[in-house]
Amino acid sequence: MRAVSLDHFGDPDVLDVTTRPDPSKRGGDAVIAVKAASVNPSDVKNVAGQMEGTVLPRIPGRNFAGVVVEGPSDWIGAEVWGTGGDIGFRRDGSHAELLALPETALARKPERLSFEEASASGVHFVTGWLGTVVKAQLAPGEAIAVFGVSGGVGGAVAQIADVIGAHVIGVDRVRPAGHTPAASAIDEFVALDGSPQDIAALVKERTSGHGVNVVFDAVGGVTTAAALASLAHGGRLVVISAVGTRTVEIDLVDLYRNETLVIGCNSADLDVVESSALLNRLTPYFDSGQFRPLPIAGRYSLDDAKDAYRAVAGHIKGAVVIQP
Repeated sequence: MRAVSLDHFGDPDVLDVTTRPDPSKRGGDAVIAVKAASVNPSDVKNVAGQMEGTVLPRIPGRNFAGVVVEGPSDWIGAEVWGTGGDIGFRRDGSHAELLALPETALARKPERLSFEEASASGVHFVTGWLGTVVKAQLAPGEAIAVFGVSGGVGGAVAQIADVIGAHVIGVDRVRPAGHTPAASAIDEFVALDGSPQDIAALVKERTSGHGVNVVFDAVGGVTTAAALASLAHGGRLVVISAVGTRTVEIDLVDLYRNETLVIGCNSADLDVVESSALLNRLTPYFDSGQFRPLPIAGRYSLDDAKDAYRAVAGHIKGAVVIQP
């Protein structure tokens, strides 16, 4: 098979397309013909050596959608999708023609989604569901501010919160475009512009001065001060990233007086089997049309994988997909 190969860390130019032996079905494994595999910011960070635990040489790629060609008889020919914090990091990933995974990781693709759309959805919605539902336990009627709402994870969180029945405030530099799923999921928008106090004041203005019950900060670092200041008493801050700086100053007196809960959410801790369990919970929402993926912004062949990675590194709006 042909696959993207990562032998040493660096910018996207370190990637090569090589010929590898086809993965074979071992005990408990299945083999998938990859029809589409998105490129995510975590894939770009992985190539750059910024992710922990990656063992080289490696085929990168965290998300996928494809067809089972080897495995249990009742799965042969099934259209599947998946993601996982181990794929492309501790085991070979999806930027290849074939992908071997445990049979227990197989999850049937939502019928409503194309292979491209399914491949672009996994990590966004797994991270969003993990942080919003499992960890923050967002409840109907609560208010949530989604920092970075125009991105993949932020847009997923907005849709999840909307389905839960929360009041959704999107926060970003630019309002989500009208054709994006996030645009229809948010109730109000606050521009990520000005001081942390200015941003927090606008968030509180939209919640009758109370602040939000949950902030899902898909940016982090440069936005942490504004995120904390936007919370109501007893609010929960979910952090998944750190942009610009890994360290921030926090007024501990304000923190404990407000009874703020800070929650770290790392979907990379979920392997492909654990992630498939969450995807199975998400599938009905996609098939009903309640959840929608990011629009596809770019389609690339394996030979153009470097360009696909460069597009994501350049913060392209929308999903980038490799089609092996």
